[in-house]
Amino acid sequence: MESPFSCVDLDRALPSPAGTDHVRVAVAARPRDTTEDFDILLTAAPDPPRPWVSCADPYATARLLHTTVTRHPAASVSLVQVLRMGRALSGSDRLVLESLAYSTLQAGRDFRTWLTSARPRASRPAAEPVRVHRDGARMTLTLDRPEVRNAFDAATRDALCEALEVAVLDATVTHVDLFGNGPAFCSGGDLSEFGTSRDPAEAHLVRVHRSPAALLQRCAPKVTAHVHGPCVGAGIELAAFAGSITAAAGTTFRLPEIRMGLIPGAGGTVSLPARIGRERAAYLALSGAATDVETALRWGLVDALTPGPAAESPATPSQTGTAG
Repeated sequence: MESPFSCVDLDRALPSPAGTDHVRVAVAARPRDTTEDFDILLTAAPDPPRPWVSCADPYATARLLHTTVTRHPAASVSLVQVLRMGRALSGSDRLVLESLAYSTLQAGRDFRTWLTSARPRASRPAAEPVRVHRDGARMTLTLDRPEVRNAFDAATRDALCEALEVAVLDATVTHVDLFGNGPAFCSGGDLSEFGTSRDPAEAHLVRVHRSPAALLQRCAPKVTAHVHGPCVGAGIELAAFAGSITAAAGTTFRLPEIRMGLIPGAGGTVSLPARIGRERAAYLALSGAATDVETALRWGLVDALTPGPAAESPATPSQTGTAG
């Protein structure tokens, strides 16, 4: 199969038409206006304006993206199609679109190949995966599976949904702080649960019905996410819905799903474009590279930096309890 990848050097050639089944990349020594609808724009210029991405060698980066797209064509093309189509949809409809694409890819050969080769992971459930503390109008939610860097499993999803439903429905809750206990805010989806659902259609219905992303959309102005450590997959996808994000020094952000034959599935195709634009969101996903906190601040992926490591949430064991 020919790679569905198209790259245009804007300094040397005019853009040529490419189908909707291609990932379209542009490179230029310096940012320039273009009327063409590119998925990623790369430049060597430092700190370029949105939607451009700065890299030391944009041509080498384009070659790396070409390799990714060639190896994972279904996931790569699905990603840019979802991002393009999402521009015309409401936030809730974009979450449905993402889930449909994610479920389709779950049934695909690329994901099954990754699943077969992945190291088996033992499930390590937590008795209380999300700690909830209420102090007047303020609610504090803490992801509490530090032994697995707060990997996001079904129990964590359900507990977070229960807590966020309170934040959405209770008008007396005016502020929500979202923390992660341990060395990382959230390391992404719990790999021990990947592939356990054998019915992608049913998984789609569950994903839409029990959606922390949808609830975060509804209460976003109330929410401050306090992130630290490696924020992977859901660890930045969900946090990016918050009205405000503070990040500790040394925090990094990464989207690994394409190399698994998937696209971001925790709301990232909705939350990240809203903060950094669809082109930079596509770059994060297709490159799979870790983005440092300083770049995230310049892009608007985070709103403020906190000195030193992230603070633990203020709740104590006697003050916590599951929502509901």
